[in-house]
Order: sequence, then C-alpha cells, then structure tokens
Amino acid sequence: MIAEPLRSTLEETGYLINGGPAANTVTIAGRNPTHRLRSLRPDAWWRSGSAHESGGDFGAANITVLFKFTDSADDPVAEWQLEAWNLGCAPLLWVVSPDRIDIYNGFGEPQPSAANRENRLRTFDHTSEDRASLNECAGRLAMETGIFWRAMPGVDQRTRVDRLLLHDLGRLESDLVKTGLGHQEAQGLIGRTVFAKYLIDRKVVTDQRLQNVCGHRDLAEILDDREATERLFDWLRATFNGDMFPETLSAPPEASHLSRVASFLRAEGPAGQMSLFPYRFDVIPVELISSIYERFVHSSADTGGEADPRKEGVYYTPLTAVSMVLDEVFDGLTGDETVIDLTCGSGVFLVEALRRLVRLKAKGKTPTREMVRVALYEQIHGVDLSESAVQIAAFSLYLAALEVDPGPKDLSSIRFKPLVHRTLLAGDAHRIEDTECGKRALLTDTGLRKFDVVVGNPPWTYQGRAGTAARREQAPGVSRSPRGVSLDFIRRGKDFAHRDTRFGVLVSATPFFARSGTGLQAVQDTVESMGSVTLVNLSELSYWLFRNANMPAMAILARTPGDRRGSMQLVQVRRTLEGDRSRTIGGVPSNVVTLPFASWKRNRDLLKAGFLGGEHDLFILDGLQGRCKPLEERLAALGTRVASGAKRGNLSKSAKHLKELPFLSTGKIERFAIPAALPAFDWNRAARPRERAVYSSPMVVVNESIGGREGGLQAGRPIVAVIERDIVYKDAYFGVSVHGHTPDIAHLLAGILSSTLASWYFLMAGSSFGISKRVLRLKDVSALPTPDLEAAVRTQAGERVVRLVRQFHERQPDDEGWRTLDEAVFDLYEMDEVERIVASDGRLRATWQWKAGREAADVAAGEKHLRTYSKAFLLSMDAWFQAANQRRLRAEIFDTRSSDSHRVVRFVIEDAPPPSRTVVRTVPSLRGLLDEIEARLGTGIQAQLVGARELRVHSRREVVIVKPVARRFWLGVTGLDDARAVLVKSFAGGDS
Repeated sequence: MIAEPLRSTLEETGYLINGGPAANTVTIAGRNPTHRLRSLRPDAWWRSGSAHESGGDFGAANITVLFKFTDSADDPVAEWQLEAWNLGCAPLLWVVSPDRIDIYNGFGEPQPSAANRENRLRTFDHTSEDRASLNECAGRLAMETGIFWRAMPGVDQRTRVDRLLLHDLGRLESDLVKTGLGHQEAQGLIGRTVFAKYLIDRKVVTDQRLQNVCGHRDLAEILDDREATERLFDWLRATFNGDMFPETLSAPPEASHLSRVASFLRAEGPAGQMSLFPYRFDVIPVELISSIYERFVHSSADTGGEADPRKEGVYYTPLTAVSMVLDEVFDGLTGDETVIDLTCGSGVFLVEALRRLVRLKAKGKTPTREMVRVALYEQIHGVDLSESAVQIAAFSLYLAALEVDPGPKDLSSIRFKPLVHRTLLAGDAHRIEDTECGKRALLTDTGLRKFDVVVGNPPWTYQGRAGTAARREQAPGVSRSPRGVSLDFIRRGKDFAHRDTRFGVLVSATPFFARSGTGLQAVQDTVESMGSVTLVNLSELSYWLFRNANMPAMAILARTPGDRRGSMQLVQVRRTLEGDRSRTIGGVPSNVVTLPFASWKRNRDLLKAGFLGGEHDLFILDGLQGRCKPLEERLAALGTRVASGAKRGNLSKSAKHLKELPFLSTGKIERFAIPAALPAFDWNRAARPRERAVYSSPMVVVNESIGGREGGLQAGRPIVAVIERDIVYKDAYFGVSVHGHTPDIAHLLAGILSSTLASWYFLMAGSSFGISKRVLRLKDVSALPTPDLEAAVRTQAGERVVRLVRQFHERQPDDEGWRTLDEAVFDLYEMDEVERIVASDGRLRATWQWKAGREAADVAAGEKHLRTYSKAFLLSMDAWFQAANQRRLRAEIFDTRSSDSHRVVRFVIEDAPPPSRTVVRTVPSLRGLLDEIEARLGTGIQAQLVGARELRVHSRREVVIVKPVARRFWLGVTGLDDARAVLVKSFAGGDS
C-alpha cells in the first residue's frame, strides 16, 4: 500500500493508475526489491525497458527512477542518495513528504549529510500547478520519451558511480605502477581489495571474522599491516580454493603499496585530508565491478607478455550493449539452457547470462543455492586466448553467484569449485578441443558439445592482407571477410550449435556496408546460413559505443536453420539526446524493416537503405537504380571517369608532369566556388600523382567531406564546384574531367551531385556516410544513378539545372535557390510526388549526422510538421480511396502544448469522395486526450507507451497515431510509411 501523498503524486505524473502500475515499466514494492539496498527501501520505481527485460532486481543497464515516501525530517536522505548513486542506474530519486516533493540527482557525486542539498535538483509543492510542472519534466511519459534529459540538464552520466570508480581505481593503479609494481600485480592487488571490500560490505565476512584472521576489524587497517594483509589474502585463497586469487597475482612485497590502497579506502587526499568514501560495494551491481576489470585490461601499457588487446581487436563491451543483446536472445527461455562465449574476455556476457538463467529458474521466487551452483558449474562456458582474462571471468562469475545467492552468510556458501580449465578455458577458440582441458569440457562421444545459446563480442581486428590470406588457406572454399575476424567466430560458434541454438553476437558493422566483393560475399554467406536473423545497426552510437575501436557496431541476433524465413529483420538504433546523456541503447523501434536475402544479394545497397530509411526508401532506391545507370558507366561512354586527386604518400612516382599547375589543397573548396588564386603544384614525386588528363578542364570537383554544419537547405549536401581551367587537386577531393565535351555536362553533373536527391542517395547507399564517417568514397560517387548526361543537357529540366548551377557560381544560392535546384533535378529524373517527399526528407535525415541537425530533429513538432506528416499520409491513402471515389479521410491534428511528451493525429473515414481534408482540434491536455481515446476505442494506450514507442490504434472507421513529440517522428516520409502499414493492417483484416 503506497502512502499518501506519494500515491496521488504518482497518479498525477502517470506512473500509477487507480493505485496500480500504469505500465509494465512501473513496480510497486511488495518487499525489499534488492538485498543491496539497506537504508533506502523505495516504495515504487520505474525502469526503462520493461519488467520482463529488467527482471526482479535493478540492472546497471536500465535507467531507473526511485520513489520514496517520508514523513520524518530525521530520515537519512543523504544516505538514500548515496545508495541510489551506487546503484549506477538511477538518475532520479524522488523523496515525497506531506508538504513537498524533492527531486534528487541520482548521478550526482554523493556529498556529506550537511551538503546533500547540492544534489537536490528541484522542489515541488503539492499544488496542481506544481505537480503538472513535475509531470512535464519527469513524469512517466517524459521519462519514456527522454524529455526528462532536456528538462534537467544537471543530471550527467559522467558522474555516475562506474565512471568515478573507474577513474579512482585507474589513478590508484597508476600510482602503484609508478612505485614499482607491474600492471598485473597492481590489478591483482586492487582486485583482491575490491573483492574483500565486497564481502565485508555484504557482511559475508564479518568484523569478528576479520579480527580472528587478521587482528583488525577494518580493511584499511589490515592493509596498513603487511603481515595482516598476507594472512587475509591467504585465508581468502584457502576459503575459495579455486580461481579467485591465482598464484600469478601474488601479494606485493612493499608495505608502501598496501598503504596506498588503504589511503584509497579512507578517501585520503594528497595532503592526507579525509573526505567521504562514496563506494558501497554491497550496492554497486556486480556487473559494474566485473566490467571495470575488463577496462583494466585495456588500461595496461604492460600486459605481462600477452598481446595488446587493442591490436587483437578486443574492446570493452558496455553493459547496455550486453543487456540489449540478451534481452532478445533470452526471450522465452526456461533457465535450463547452456551458454557459451568463445571470446569471453572478463566475462561480461557470462555474468549477465548467469543472472538471467537463475532468474528464469526461480520463476519469480527466491532462487536456491542449488539453482545458482548448477547454473554456474554446468550451464556457463567461456573461451579466451588470454589466461588473465579467463581468470578475471572466473572472478566475475563468483561475484555474480554471490550476488544472486539467497543468503551467503557462512563460509560454505562462499566456497567455490574451480572454473578455470573446467568451464572457462584459455586457448584458441578455433582449436580449443585439441587441448587437454578442451577435450574434457567440450568433447562428447558424438563430437563437439552443443549449446543452446552462443553469445559474445569477438575480436574486430583487421590483420592485413597476409592475415586474411592465412585465414583463407586454413579453410579453402569458405568466404572470409578481409575486414576482420569477427565473422570467423560466428562460423565457429555454429560448430557448437544445434537446430534451435540462439546467437547474440556483437561485431563490426564495417563489412556489412563496404563495397568489397569478397567481403560482402563473406557477410552474406554468414548471415544467410544462420536462418532467422535480426540485424541491429548500432553505428549511430559509435561516438561512445566501442569508441576506441574506431568502427561502428552491429548486433546479430539469430536462430540456426530450422526457422528459415528467407529474409531478415533490420533494426536501426537511433542516436538521441537521451541516449547521449544516459549512455544507454534505446528500445527497439516499432518500424522494423524486413529485407529478403534474395533482394540483398541482388542489390547490396538495400541493406543500408533498410537501416537508415524505411520501406519507401527501399522501393525508390531499387527503382532508381533499375532505370538509371551508375555514373561510372555514363562517364565511361564519354571516355572519362571519377578520379581521386594526388596523394603524396611514399613518393614512389614522378610528379614532374604536373609541376606549375594551380594546386587545390585540402579545405579550399566551397559550394560552387574554387579560389581564383591557387599556389603552384610543387611536388617532384608522389605515391599517386595521377595522369595529366585527369586534371584537364572543364572539371567537376567534389569534396570527400559532406557539408552538414551549415543552416538552411544547404546542409547535408555534397560540396561541389565546376572549374573551367586545368588544376591539380589533392586526394581529399574527387574530380570528373569532361575535357572535349561541352562544359554544360560539368554544370549538369554538379547540379545533380549538389541536389537533395544525391544527398538522399549517399545516405541510403554510401559505404561510409551515416555509418562510420561523414565522407564520400570514390566508389560511392561512381555508383550514383545518373541519366544519360549528353541527352539530359538538351532536355528542359537539364537546361534549367545547368542555368541554375551557372548562376550559383556567380551568387551563392539561398533556400529558395536550393528548392528550385531540387525540383529541377527531380524533374530531370521524372520523380513523382511520393519520391520527392522521400528524397527531400532523406537530405534532412542526412543532417542528423551533425549535432545541429540532431538538435533540430529533437525539437518539439508543431502544427506545421504535423500537417506535413498528415499530407503525406493522406497522399498515400487517397490513391486507394480514389478507386471507388466514395470515401475519404479527415485528418485531425490535436493542438497540444509544446511541452507535452507526445503528439497525436487521428484519421477518420468520411462518406464523401476524395480529396481528404485536415482539421486542427484544440484539446486541454494530452492526458485528457489519451483518456478520451482509450474510452472510445477501449484500449489502454497509456500503458502501451513504453520507451519511444509509436502506436497505431485501429478501429473500423478510424486510426489514431501516437508518437513522441520530437520532430524526427513526424516527417513526410514517416507519414508515407505509416499509411502503408495501415493499409497492410487493413488488408490483413485486424484491429489493434
């Protein structure tokens, strides 16, 4: 039972309805939700995702809001905020009392009790006005859509517990190394200390036990006493009689090292001053602790003789990525399944898999120790090249087993069997069964052991041509990607798979979009062989996800053949403001695109278009490429080509034939403008100087970098100019010489390349733009679908393009000039109204690659944007209604407040001939509007608004569209795609 006024507050902010949870993201505490929280016992909480995904405990990968009622001024609010911070997932703590509502920053660095107000973000009274204001900035729908992150910019994930703990432990490691310890020894000492602190904070090792073993009751005091420290570590090694403390990580010989660690536990500053030690290892999720040690592997300059993990292509796996993969892979499992990770590293996938298996076994009840140990010893397997990584994985799994144990209060409960050389194996995953431990663990009478789930983040490394050749020699006839080895591990994983095995693997996305024929073949063969496949493109998150890899990421979720569909599902995870601020991966969008394998094999560009666009982008791209030849073919007919400029490189060739020509170096070109005064080319030699004919005028010059920082309609377009004199340009540019032909061809091509159509095409089909870099590749420009250039310059549309481009070289175009150019190019390509909407929005979506474009896309959609959306929706629907000429639609745009979390448009069938019409209705509140729709249609819309979910609610004569407020959800192309989805639903004969 939730006390007043907390209940009424949560009802007015959308978390509760009639005293119960408003959605499956909300939980009311029937008991202490986690044994980790000792002081803070929240009365309710909200978590991103769903209860099904998050399970019964707080997970570090789920954003959480905690709600606490108090009627006493003496309650320890500072301690509550400290515990909320240590959870690592709670940006907000609400403390509701009879006279006010205090909102605390759960990511704010904890302060002493006297200073805890520093983390109080805002205070609200129990008035209707204040509660309405609270609802706007931190109500459930504001949290679900991410509006909260804009409303409260003071909440910053950079001060989360994992960030500060990693920083402090990294500084501690650095200090130990500076005083003579090797990295492995320093990490071993830190690891033992953290583990001991974990056991002490959880009361598994009591103060009396410490006194009996070490003669001290405090860990910092023990570390100040070298002999006491050795007794503690010897006792822990004997107690755990397994892999927790490998002999290679022996206790350091110097007392000064121990004293430095002790000062860390006391939170002593450089001058000896004391401050608050904020870390509560009984509260910090164990997966955060284990992930810290995976990061430690990458912090080492000296890896103790093992290979540098970066050179091996091994990258720290963020917990939010692990959670995203396992949410999908574990859906519908029983808990009795077996799991293997062939590149387990420090065990982040295995740790979370163990927790989920135990949770599934328990079926909502408290798990037994037997459940935990069976999962630990029999169901979890891992392989890694690194011996130290395997040892850390064992350490992490032991911590996880203690985390989910119902009550580890005696020594028998914390004594484990060894995992290393039994279920955690060090060696080459491709030949691990040839080792003695591999034979015992992985071979059966019928061959390799089969597992129910294969997970992991295999190395992404590129091993060069020699490495690729060696891999191909090892398996002749098997296609191998030249872009890295990650797909090899997926193929290897299939050796351990049976008919119903599920895969959840993170790989580099680069091979999926590259234009290498052999690489594409390897990707297509691998994906098609996996049966039912979902590809999740994480490229937009590269600025923080696997940032050190300098590569985008892709998640492959699959089930082995047996459930073959002949197609795959494509999911694009969008970069959003809330994701930027929280470092979390947003929920799966509702508009998943299905792409048949046969279509992908026929047209490689459809894969990227399926991710970055939608169904209409796929259709239009395929049709455009079908009716227009690539630019390289059009240019070949003119005796020319797209060429990249001079590259200095290794100076292997003479460049004297280009001396004294004007030289265009990097950063000199603007839209339709090349400087008149250029320096002379003065290189004597260059790696690729290019032949003299490449630089003969007239020429079209294209900057490899697409311009996106400008405002207005010029943003998101290639930067192109025509020059009618011979110049040399550097390799940051591409050029097309049309020497011997009319300069009009150069101006026509410059207009095409500068158009919205080209911007859309490069976003949908370019190998790098929108995936890894904001640049064009030579092959991208060469592949642009193009009309016959000689014939096109003589058409009315072509003449108009040429005339406009010549004008733009004299005077830069304004927005009206860009619109005119776009329409002329659309006319040249004979595009219809639907195609023009798709291409125009494609240029707008291209600007999302830059901060200014993303911010504009996140602005609240107004009436103008909703009219654009509705017009496109009606355009598609009218095409069907006009056949009978008896019905039409009425689009109702609801005029809600700009601060509301969602926008709503309703389409109602009217018994009158087309065209359809649009009206605007004013409503007092979004909540009231949703209540009205729920009452009329008999469906719980508000309970279904989880995350940034988009809803289409059908009845016999109307459809209601509910989307988050951001402008990016209300584009014209979105209206086209939604109309198509409504038609498909109508023909299927169902309402939802």
